Amino acid sequence: MRDSELPDTDILKTVLEPLLDDFQYWFERSREFLEKHRLSFMNEQEQSDMLSRIQQAQAELNTAKMLFTATEGQVGLDMATIKPWHQLVTEYWSVAQRFHSEKTT
Repeated sequence: MRDSELPDTDILKTVLEPLLDDFQYWFERSREFLEKHRLSFMNEQEQSDMLSRIQQAQAELNTAKMLFTATEGQVGLDMATIKPWHQLVTEYWSVAQRFHSEKTT
């Protein structure tokens, strides 16, 4: 069966499941990073706020994964849910990159 002939649930499992796993990886990594390091270029409130947003996104992701599993991959996610997660991961990448570049100079 070609990809274009996959049933909708197979497409969701093929695309959405790895995407959710990626978000889970990056949220965990960013949470651990922010808990472990004190960032000189962010004040404590900014760092705490970012950590809180990551923890909130992790909770949303966990709920989405539970629904996805409970429905055997028959539920999708709206881009309105995924877009802020992507923006948060991108923000973390920028913060981590700045941290590491300042650390090496």
